[in-house]
Amino acid sequence: MSRHTLREWEYLTIGDGAAGGEITRKAADRLVAAARQSELGGADGETILVNGHARLRAQQTVGVLVTPDATLEILPKIDGLDDGSTRQRLIHMLARVLDLDIASGALTRLGWQHHDLLEVLIRLFCDQLFTVVHRGLPRRYVPKEDDLPALRGRLNVPRQFTVLAASPQRLACRYDDLSADIALNQIMKAAVTRLRRIAKASETQRRLSELALVFADVSSVPVRSLPWNEVILDRTNATWASLLALARLLLGEKFQTTSLGAGEGFSLLFEMNTLFEEFIGRSLQRALAGSGLTVRLQGPRDHALLSDDNALRFATKPDIVISDGNRVRLIIDTKWKRLTGPVEDQKRGVGQADVYQMMAYAHVYGCDRLMLLYPHHEKAGSLEGRQTGHLIRGTDDARLAIATVGLADFAGLDERLRSLVSSGVQPSLAYAN
Repeated sequence: MSRHTLREWEYLTIGDGAAGGEITRKAADRLVAAARQSELGGADGETILVNGHARLRAQQTVGVLVTPDATLEILPKIDGLDDGSTRQRLIHMLARVLDLDIASGALTRLGWQHHDLLEVLIRLFCDQLFTVVHRGLPRRYVPKEDDLPALRGRLNVPRQFTVLAASPQRLACRYDDLSADIALNQIMKAAVTRLRRIAKASETQRRLSELALVFADVSSVPVRSLPWNEVILDRTNATWASLLALARLLLGEKFQTTSLGAGEGFSLLFEMNTLFEEFIGRSLQRALAGSGLTVRLQGPRDHALLSDDNALRFATKPDIVISDGNRVRLIIDTKWKRLTGPVEDQKRGVGQADVYQMMAYAHVYGCDRLMLLYPHHEKAGSLEGRQTGHLIRGTDDARLAIATVGLADFAGLDERLRSLVSSGVQPSLAYAN
């Protein structure tokens, strides 16, 4: 099996496979077929991969496609980082969005340079599961019924005097039994079972085999029938919460099994526009906790127009709304797009439709502070933060800021976001000339 890593918008050459970095046409076709079967692929898979005559081109969907012939990893385009560091930033973003508790010490042992995103996530799951099972599997009292030689719990009177009427030596008992065969462990066993078929690294396979023995007495439940709603997390098993989120990722709809004719494939993919939006939103919630400001993601929903028959038309739903009580102080829309430099384009590559959308937000939500937020890169400016500011004509003082946030280094991200919000809410400082 060949392994390949691309960044967004990069190309993978199709050839006879002999040259380094090439992929055969047969393997390329299977990757494209896997992309088409993904829910993110669209009708022809071209939101993930564009299939050309001589090369494949990655789009703005990141993650891993696995087929019997090849593994293709697509990473986000972040300036100044090698593949390992980019992979690490991507997993940090996923961790914040999916509420995964990943200790920094655990991250340093995962071999970012040698394994693709999927293999790193599997290893992370193994390491975290090993840590908690050493303390024992969680158990709960579950109701059981059985016919026993001595009374245990309560007598099941109807069964005793019907089914067991001719067998007085057996007692129909109802009782609670402390058992490890519970929903949480069934989910963990399903994850271990599935990942044993997928993991490539020998050390990861060894660990998964050991974990399979730990869960040997737990019932095997098909993935589609797993009892997610029956999981109970409390103070006795709170350390399993992050593992449950990671298992949901590795068993959920984002991790899709695909039928490729000659074999089975897998895909674990994320649309970068959505991931960037959710990451920034969650990070702002964390950064502004205790500030008195409320951060709301994807809403509140409203409408731009009222028709003649008083029906609301053209729904609006901002990415991020920052409020102070009932007053909307700042509306932020994130865009996973690279701004151009001021010399190349005085508009900096900002889309006209995006500007119109922000103007509509200003009117609908009565907010005079708006921001379009992009990932920072070297051509956008020497420093991240506010890049340009604009007064919205026809208003008293409504302003739209164009800003960037750096993803090459997450150190101090909370403080940088607080500063960015402060510059947006108090433009008299940021817009002073």
